Amino acid sequence: MRRFIMPMDSQHLDESARFVEDVFTDAEGRESAHTVRQLVLEIRSKRFYLPELELMMLDELGGIIGYAMFSRFHLEGKYEDELLLLAPVAVRTDRQRQHISKDIIEFGFRRAAEMGFTAVLVEGDPRNYKTRGFRTSHDLGIVAGKTVAPPSPECLMVKELAEGALRHISGVVEYADYQYLT
Repeated sequence: MRRFIMPMDSQHLDESARFVEDVFTDAEGRESAHTVRQLVLEIRSKRFYLPELELMMLDELGGIIGYAMFSRFHLEGKYEDELLLLAPVAVRTDRQRQHISKDIIEFGFRRAAEMGFTAVLVEGDPRNYKTRGFRTSHDLGIVAGKTVAPPSPECLMVKELAEGALRHISGVVEYADYQYLT
């Protein structure tokens, strides 16, 4: 099966938001899915949005089968030109376990590095992200603040896109800029 990755375009804006909501409905229920859809729309409306890093994987018929959004992120008002947030990531339920998220995320890493970003932050299940090179952020001086409540410290992770980038990036992660992340 042929599949390809592309950045967001105006043709797929509504479809991709519905796609994310559908995937999260299957995985976590309607309420959580609605929140994730609203997060996508909220990020798109903020200065942190990077359309070239809102990525979709399409199948041979042009249907969305995977999605990942990278957006600018800051720690205490710093590093916005270096640090990205990866959220959300979604793969069509019947296409999971086919390396779709891996391929989209790896594509995003390469594109982000080409754009000059040096690190990516994610909150999620460590089993899904450690294999992509993410490390527990707390161990590297990036800690959860009052508006961040991961189930455990290991769920907040960071990955270097440029060797040594995390030697000078540290601080408190806050989601205060987002209504749908808190």
